[in-house]
Amino acid sequence: MTLITAQWMPVKIALSSLLVLLAGCSAANDAGETAAGDSSKPKRELILAVGGEPDNGFDPTTGWGRYGSPLFQSTLLKRDSGMAIVNDLATKYAISEDGRTWTVDLRGDVRFSDGEPLTADDVVYTFETAKASSSVVDLTNLRSAKAADGDTVELTLGRPQSTFVDILASLGIVPKHAHAGDYAEHPIGSGPYAFVQWDKGQQLIVERNATYYGELPKFEKLTFLFLDEDAAFAAAKAGTVDMAYIPSAFSKEQVAGMRLESLPSVDNRGIMFPYVPAGGTTKDGHPVGNDVTADLAIRQAINFGIDRQSLVEGILEGQGTPAYSIADKLPWWNPDTVLADGDAAKAKEILAEGGWKDADGDGIVEKNGTKAQFTLLYPSGDVTRQSLAIASADMMKPLGIEALVDGKSWDEIGKLMHANAVLFGWGSLDPLEMYNVYSSKYAGVDYFNPGHYGNKAVDGYMEQALAAADEEQANAFWEKAQWDGTTGMSGAGDAPWAWLVNVNHLYLVDEKLDIGEQPIHPHGHGWPVTSNIEQWTWTE
Repeated sequence: MTLITAQWMPVKIALSSLLVLLAGCSAANDAGETAAGDSSKPKRELILAVGGEPDNGFDPTTGWGRYGSPLFQSTLLKRDSGMAIVNDLATKYAISEDGRTWTVDLRGDVRFSDGEPLTADDVVYTFETAKASSSVVDLTNLRSAKAADGDTVELTLGRPQSTFVDILASLGIVPKHAHAGDYAEHPIGSGPYAFVQWDKGQQLIVERNATYYGELPKFEKLTFLFLDEDAAFAAAKAGTVDMAYIPSAFSKEQVAGMRLESLPSVDNRGIMFPYVPAGGTTKDGHPVGNDVTADLAIRQAINFGIDRQSLVEGILEGQGTPAYSIADKLPWWNPDTVLADGDAAKAKEILAEGGWKDADGDGIVEKNGTKAQFTLLYPSGDVTRQSLAIASADMMKPLGIEALVDGKSWDEIGKLMHANAVLFGWGSLDPLEMYNVYSSKYAGVDYFNPGHYGNKAVDGYMEQALAAADEEQANAFWEKAQWDGTTGMSGAGDAPWAWLVNVNHLYLVDEKLDIGEQPIHPHGHGWPVTSNIEQWTWTE
């Protein structure tokens, strides 16, 4: 497993390099077809600055495409704009009565971009290779993959797993015959676009895959520029890109010829609390536990006392929504997790009932000689998380809780996160993320459950969700894990997290570019905006 919040950070390009790069991109287009466009001709190429560069390249077996679209590769299934599961490479699939064997029938007309046919052997190879990679693609439950014939695959699990459907909808299929050591840098697939050129630290060029079995994209060529947010915004203002991903700080600025697309996401930010008392250590000797945040009253008071809407308005410039869970508005979300937040009176009542009082009049409540003080860490260099941490700490002060905000590197956070609160970010279109973040089985495992949260009832609901026969049955158990009316992982329950905001994904888009109906976006790694690339059109 790898850290979601640390992957694929944008590469910064010096201004001189940026100008050279943009000039090169413009020269590569046909005469009169710069990024700004020539209204006398139909648009055939796009220049995009929509996210960071993947550190590990474009190999789905090690995680490429998990938070968006694999672009070069196809998946067996996929989610449509309404989050419903639909076929992609598959024509149908069936699950055995015991929930362990998934049989998938494949289309017979699919070819990779090098002209070779895609068969069941390629699917088997992909799943076996992804399992062996031990990466973010969690296939530990996969026991066997075999080709029943050229167009049928049987995938057998060790135990029933309802979330396996999400792996079928996110794992891009790679060619067995061409999955060499440098595949991540020169991918071959059956997706809507084919790889052409990757200039590391600068740009990626792709062209429409002429062998694609689905609806062909309208644009023949895409050039992805790897720019930081400031440079992307500058490129948009200069008219040298057709789309640019921007931070909320730039969202109110008008750019001639472009419109702002503010797309909802589950790209959330929240405070993780150490759940157990101090005194333990990890296998590496790092401290575990915190006597302040281990107290339920502290965690619940913060959950009720934080004014999330003010964070949205003040930090995100209104470009987001209050967050109450790890999966707001997704099919497995429980709306009962929503709190009447910003309720200082309720928060103070919880603290008082929990035995926290300001005995010496210094404004900080205490209990049994312990002050309600703890350190709140955030990754240095992330301005949004820094601002959220500072603003949240300011909201805790009137409650009598003092959070000492401190920015650290990810390496430092990795050593300190078991004993200190941390402002993290998650957000997946796969409910398995909820399991990873809250299951006691993952307590202290990588970055999933660093606070060592555990609740037998919650664990039980999540295990039932995984073992459910279908997604609908599973969702009922996921919802109970969040809150069953008595207990759960939500802010009204155990409150091991205080979720703060869901960050809208913001793009400046050429006013003539239609990007179709966008699904709700996951965490910002990858390029989720391209998941419906076949729908994109240019309007004159």
